[in-house]
Amino acid sequence: MIIDTHTHLWLRQETVVDGQPICQLQPNRSRSLFFGEERQMLPPFMTDGINSAERLISNMDYARVSAAVVTQELIDGLQNDYLSDVQRRYPDRLFCLAMPDFRHEDFDEAGCRLLEGSGFRGIKIPAARLIGRDWRVRLNAPAMIRLFQFMEQRGDVLHVELAEGDVQVGELREAIESCPRLRVVIGHFGMVSRPNWMSQVMLARFPNVYIESGGITWLFNDEFYPFPSAVRAIREAADTVGIEKLMWGSDYPRTITAITYQMSYDFLLRSSLLTEAELAAFLGLNAQRLFGFSGLTVPPYIKNMSE
Repeated sequence: MIIDTHTHLWLRQETVVDGQPICQLQPNRSRSLFFGEERQMLPPFMTDGINSAERLISNMDYARVSAAVVTQELIDGLQNDYLSDVQRRYPDRLFCLAMPDFRHEDFDEAGCRLLEGSGFRGIKIPAARLIGRDWRVRLNAPAMIRLFQFMEQRGDVLHVELAEGDVQVGELREAIESCPRLRVVIGHFGMVSRPNWMSQVMLARFPNVYIESGGITWLFNDEFYPFPSAVRAIREAADTVGIEKLMWGSDYPRTITAITYQMSYDFLLRSSLLTEAELAAFLGLNAQRLFGFSGLTVPPYIKNMSE
């Protein structure tokens, strides 16, 4: 049973972050203008720029992934309307997270409205984006704590990605202590490969905090497949906070511009650093328990034409 705890979806990518536009480029709409640079945002065959739920599920079926968590990021623009519809249509396989615009003063009220009226069961905070050139939204701000307390009462999940190192660790620790029953997931494996990444992982010593590995292949992209340093980092984190606090994530579709979707997890199967029981927990069982997936099946293996 494999569950992906970090994916993204959008029908159109067009937004402004910290005063800089991010948008799809014509005619090759698999590429985007990203903070003034041209970037391959999608695999080149996605020429229409649409990163849909149906394409994700097709990739999941091919890679035999049973379920996925759909997160959000400011660089993709707010996708709440689309993801609310996706959650309604695919409730058994996808767990979609809402995202209010944290750059607006009433983000806590907006977040509560999204949770109450759109079928979402969690919120994503791309916290690293909340540190601008001349502004900052802190994770322990009163409005944040109000939103977290509302989520805690409902049993929702908070998914947060922190800036590199310990820049925001103290803020998040204070929020966790204020809401000890709020389930918290820290993304990008604590920005592993960056200095002081274990300061984020150590937060998983709180009983309600978990770590997911979305983007770990991107963070070790210079090393490339089969990413031995990534496996060693997972081993180190497991030895520190326990394998039961760690989960696999891919950061689909960004990472499959460099590797296939299946490669974003099968490098772990090729290593001897994790036992079969640890792999089962990391790749699916921990996420199944945390996000409440039920009735899942393993997609059948379909033989390739090239075999």
